[in-house]
Amino acid sequence: MENGLVHALLLDGHGGAKSLDWQGVQAWSPSQGQLWVNLDYTSRQARDWLSEESGLNWVIAETLLSEESRPRFSPYEDGVLMAWRGVNLNPAADPEDMVAIRIWLEKERLLSTRRRDLVAVKEVVSELERGKGPKTLNELSVALAEKMIWKISEVVDEFEDHLDQMEDEVLRSQPASLRMELSGLRRQTIQLRRYLSPQKEALQRYAADGWLDAQNRLAMRETADKMTRELEDLEALRERAAVAHEELQNRVGEQLNNRMYVLSVITAVFLPLGFLTGLLGVNVGGIPGAENPQAFGLFIVILIVLVILQAVIFKWRRWL
Repeated sequence: MENGLVHALLLDGHGGAKSLDWQGVQAWSPSQGQLWVNLDYTSRQARDWLSEESGLNWVIAETLLSEESRPRFSPYEDGVLMAWRGVNLNPAADPEDMVAIRIWLEKERLLSTRRRDLVAVKEVVSELERGKGPKTLNELSVALAEKMIWKISEVVDEFEDHLDQMEDEVLRSQPASLRMELSGLRRQTIQLRRYLSPQKEALQRYAADGWLDAQNRLAMRETADKMTRELEDLEALRERAAVAHEELQNRVGEQLNNRMYVLSVITAVFLPLGFLTGLLGVNVGGIPGAENPQAFGLFIVILIVLVILQAVIFKWRRWL
C-alpha cells in the first residue's frame, strides 16, 4: 500500500467484486461497472491522484484529503459528500479515539479516504470477496453505515457492562480507586457523543435525500434510528456514571466522617487523662502522694473511674 491504494473493487452487481490495481483504476470507465476506490490520504500518490487525475472538483478533493473532518452530509449535482466516524477497534487503541472516513459517491464510482483502518470497511470488503456483499454503490454506502453503527453499539454495550460492574462495587465495597474508572468512563462517553451527535444528523439527511432508492432509503432510515438509540444510551450511561460517582463520593465522605468521629471520641477520652498525668508529672516539689507507696495505684483507679464516667456521659448525650 505504498502508493496509497488500500483497495479498488469493481462491483459485479451480484454481491462480488474484482480487485484492481492503480493501472486498473486509472483505466477504469463507467461502462465497466461501479467502482469503489479506498485510499490512504497520507500517501503522496493518492493525494496527487485525487487532486489532479480523479476529475473531482477541488473543493471535494480537499475535503477528502483533510486531516480533520466533522461528520457531515453534503449533496451536490453529480454526487454526495459524506464524512463519518467509526469506533477505533485497532489493537492497543481506545474505542473513543474514533476513525474518520470520507466518502464521495457518484452514480458509478465511490471514493473513500482514511488514515487508519476501520473494521466496518474490512468487513464489507470481506463480504465482497466472498460474493455476499453489496450489489450496488448505494447498498455499499448503506452497508458501511450499518456496520459502523453496529460496532458503536457493541462498544456502548461494553460500556454498560463495565458500568454495571462498577455500580455493584460501589454498593458493596466502595473502593476509592473506582473514582478514576468512573471519570474515565464519563470521558469516553462524552468523546463518543461529540462525534456521534452530528453523525446522527448526517445519516438522517442521507436517509431523506433523493440520492438513494426507496429500499436503501428505508435501510438508511433504520440505521439513523439505531444511531439515535445509541446516543440515548450514551446519554443514559453518562448520567448513570455521574450518579455512581456522586454516590461513591458520598460513601467515601461518610467513611471519612466516621473515622474522624472515632478519632474525636478517642481524643475526648484521653484529653483529661493527659491533663492529669501531665500535671502530676511535672518535676517540682509538693506533688501529692510523692511519698506514699499506694499513690500510684490510687491514681490508676481514679483514671479508670474517670474513663467510665466519660463513657456514661457520652452514652447519656448519645455521642456514642
